[in-house]
Amino acid sequence: MGPHRLKTLIPHRFPILLVDRVDEVTPGERIVTRKAVSVNEPWYQELPDATPDAGYGYPVALLIESWCQSAALLAAWDQDPEATDGQVALFGGMSGIEVVGRALPGDVLRHEVRISRAFAGTWFFEGATTTDDGREVLRVESVMTAMRPSSVLAPPQEQPAAAAADA
Repeated sequence: MGPHRLKTLIPHRFPILLVDRVDEVTPGERIVTRKAVSVNEPWYQELPDATPDAGYGYPVALLIESWCQSAALLAAWDQDPEATDGQVALFGGMSGIEVVGRALPGDVLRHEVRISRAFAGTWFFEGATTTDDGREVLRVESVMTAMRPSSVLAPPQEQPAAAAADA
């Protein structure tokens, strides 16, 4: 599954859609996705021409974001679009994130994500990321996300001046 289907499941778009393809999915259990790292990505454009190859390490925040987008795909995979209309996926937290290697341009990242627990629109994920040559670069002990009504993002209603004065 490629970009068209990805875009139907998560809201991310260029330049921050960081999953290129879904290789395997078992809805409600696990997903394996790919992200190809290219020297042409926007985060490399400010590097001086004299930057050594080691200076092109894929940004850690984007590595984690890419893995988390894979988790979001797994959570959304078998959801009824009508039931999730008006819903938003909220990131709840993470723990046990271990960066154990570096990805460089030319590497293809292989994200493996498993659901460790799920209940009432809330998911806990675990997994890892390896490169196409088998080097492990990321270990994830726990990431939590939850689907909630988009109204939770609306600012609170302002109180009328009289009510505010009485408070």
